[in-house]
Amino acid sequence: MFELDIRREFSAAHALRGYNGDCSNLHGHNWTVQIFIRSEKLDEVGIAMDFKVLKKELDVILAGLDHKYLNDHPAFQDKNPTSENLAMFLYKSLAEKLNTPGIKVHKVRVCESPTSGASYFEEE
Repeated sequence: MFELDIRREFSAAHALRGYNGDCSNLHGHNWTVQIFIRSEKLDEVGIAMDFKVLKKELDVILAGLDHKYLNDHPAFQDKNPTSENLAMFLYKSLAEKLNTPGIKVHKVRVCESPTSGASYFEEE
């Protein structure tokens, strides 16, 4: 099994509805996103998936989040834009675009600071 990963960053604001504390106020983060892809095989060149393809697909999704108020995003109308929910949103969005019989989005990690983050993956 092969595992690839890329890391990207974006900036966005959010406010946690129903949270009893400072995070209920409007505030922002410089988010870091790390995507893990698994593949059982390599192509004839020796590549599981071209990094360019993975970066392009993630960048398209992040363009809709960068420098935005995440609470206004359609994915977060009924749930808080927490690190956990953001990781799940990115996982499901990328899996729709990238998963094939030989390649699978394995895990997405979202960090809202250098010391705090959350990951989402699905059991196989």
